[in-house]
Amino acid sequence: MTQKTILFDINETVLNLETLKPKFKAAFGDDGVMSLWFASLLHSSTVCVATQVKTDFAALAGVVLDAVAVRKGVALSAPQRDDILTGFASLPPHDDIQPALQRLKSAGFRCVAFSNSSLNLIATQINNAGLSEVFDDILSVESTGSFKPDPKAYQFAAETLGLPLAELRLVATHDWDTHGALSAGMKAAYIARTPALYHPLYRSPDIHGNHMGDIVDKIIAVECC
Repeated sequence: MTQKTILFDINETVLNLETLKPKFKAAFGDDGVMSLWFASLLHSSTVCVATQVKTDFAALAGVVLDAVAVRKGVALSAPQRDDILTGFASLPPHDDIQPALQRLKSAGFRCVAFSNSSLNLIATQINNAGLSEVFDDILSVESTGSFKPDPKAYQFAAETLGLPLAELRLVATHDWDTHGALSAGMKAAYIARTPALYHPLYRSPDIHGNHMGDIVDKIIAVECC
């Protein structure tokens, strides 16, 4: 079998953002602000793509955190702000990641981390999460000056890996990301980390699942047949 390459979104898909909640609870008195912050970050990154605003994901994360603090009427101290933003580098993996990706690699697949974060941050995240052995490569969109779901982010991944878009599959828990990959010409797989409805107007991948083990089983069945 020719080795197949599977790309994995990192934040929320592979790494568990829930561990940031205590930090938001301490700073805002409400751990639900974490979800608001991350959703606002993704929204802002998409606006930057659409209007060609040049920034990086880490800087944008800080800007959005400050905006959320103003919205909530909270004066974040410098230590609180730093604690939240630096916590992004030490997120633990979801429990289903290590065994699932080991199974995928044992089946002959190449696993690639692919994120909007900087290359340095992704590498740090993967190392701190103890996942260095299950990822063969790490890709960041930072050199494109844009973010997923901009088509050029997925094209960049294909060009960097030296493979056609049609031979790549992205696994993500964000429907906008799987939709973006499909729209660019990739295949995709959606893992439902939350009960949220998959956007009915977005392109839907052929693989859906609630657990990474299930996703991997389906990938192996589809790609190896």
